[in-house]
Parts: sequence; C-alpha cells; structure tokens
Amino acid sequence: MGSASRHSIESSKAALAALGTKANLALGEQLFAAGRAFAESAQLRAVLADPAVADADKSSLLGKVFGKGLDATASKLLRQIVSTRWSSQDDLLAGVEEIAIRASVSGAKKTEAVDAELFAFSRAVSSDAELELSLGSKLGNPEAKAAVVVALLQGKASAATIAIVSALVQQPRGRRIGALLSYAADIVADQAGASIATVTSAQPIAAAQLTSLGTSLAKVYGRELNINLVIDPAIIGGLRVQVGDDVIDGSVSSRIQELRLQLAG
Repeated sequence: MGSASRHSIESSKAALAALGTKANLALGEQLFAAGRAFAESAQLRAVLADPAVADADKSSLLGKVFGKGLDATASKLLRQIVSTRWSSQDDLLAGVEEIAIRASVSGAKKTEAVDAELFAFSRAVSSDAELELSLGSKLGNPEAKAAVVVALLQGKASAATIAIVSALVQQPRGRRIGALLSYAADIVADQAGASIATVTSAQPIAAAQLTSLGTSLAKVYGRELNINLVIDPAIIGGLRVQVGDDVIDGSVSSRIQELRLQLAG
C-alpha cells in the first residue's frame, strides 16, 4: 500500500472513531456492500480513486449510485473515505474493506472474541479441502459462498464474525481464504488495541501458562496480545511464537534443522 493510502487509512480510522456509538455492525455491513459495488464497476472505481476529481463530484456520484441504499452515517463516512487520496484503485477497495471490518466490531460486546472466532474458522476451513475449495474457488457464486458461511456459523459465532467472513468470501480480491481470515483477525484485534500471537506447541498448554506467556509478550510489544494456540506434534517440543512478521522459533524441530545445516556445511 502506497504512502498516500496509508495516510488515508489513518484518516478514515479517525473518521470512524469520531462516530462513537454510530460505528456498529450495521454500518460495517453497509460499507461491505459499497465495497462490492466498487469492485463490480471499473468506471466507478476509477472516478472515486482519481485525485483530480472534485470531492463534490465524487459525493454526487455516490448519491446517484447508492441513493437510499445507505443511511446518513454510512453515506457521510463513505464520502470522507473517497475524499482522501488513494495510491490506487485497489488501495481504495482495501481501505473501504478495512474500515468495514473495524466498524463491524466497534459495537461488539467484550465477551465476543471475534478474532478468536475468525482463527477457529480458519483452522476448520484449512482442515477441510472440500470446504476450502467451496469458499475459495474463483468460479463460485459469491452469494452462495456467503450462504455457506451463514449455515456453518449461525448460532456458533457472533453476528460480527458471520458478517465479516460472509463479506470476505464474496470479495476475496485474489486472496486465499486462510490469508483473508488472518488479515481480518489482525484488524479486529488492532481495533481493540491488541495484536495476535500465534503460539505453536507440540501438545496442549495449560491456561495459566498461556496467560503468563501473554503477559510476557505484552511487555515486549507494549500492547495486549490475544493468543491463538496451534497444536502441531511435528515441532516435537518447545514453542514457536509469531506476532505479525516476528517469529520466535524455539521448537525442537527448528533446532534439529539448524544442527543438520551446520553438519552439512
């Protein structure tokens, strides 16, 4: 994402925060719908992402395209988003999508661990080749994919999680389902002022130990860490911890591999 787009993301996040309690799931769903409309019309995207087009003209175009399809809050926020400078049309789409995700969880209850639900669904999908193909196929009908998500998650996940996953599978923009869900979970955690630490262990870890690990990592990164635990016997022992692009690999399998490389060298 270009520097102009990064500035626009921050500006859009500030505009969302200024809405207070008006930032909620209903707003997120409207923004997701707007993003799909943008994606379906190259002409619409081109005009809205063009810095040479006046803000008033962009606002007028949004009114003609969406009419009463958006409420006053969504219309105002969408106008603010497109009025900023985006480095490309793809960045504009990504920006609308990110703000939609953030809006969707802004009104979520503290008891709703949306990032954890996204992680759990990602693991479920990755373990089922047929489901992964069904949700990730470029040839699949977007509405049918969303219907599958609702059928699988209804009553098992929060409304925000269902809305986010449904929206992402309808508009993957070339991304694999696992990457989509991981990306969304990171945004959800960040919206709550936290980051995600994926901890891989050969065997289950006691809750007290996970809490202790989370506390230690929080001191290192300066913010709360939501821990996702992955059990993988292949690492033999030890732990592998990933926070964003940072990887701390203390697994036995990693040490064995390093030894093999040393012996081979």
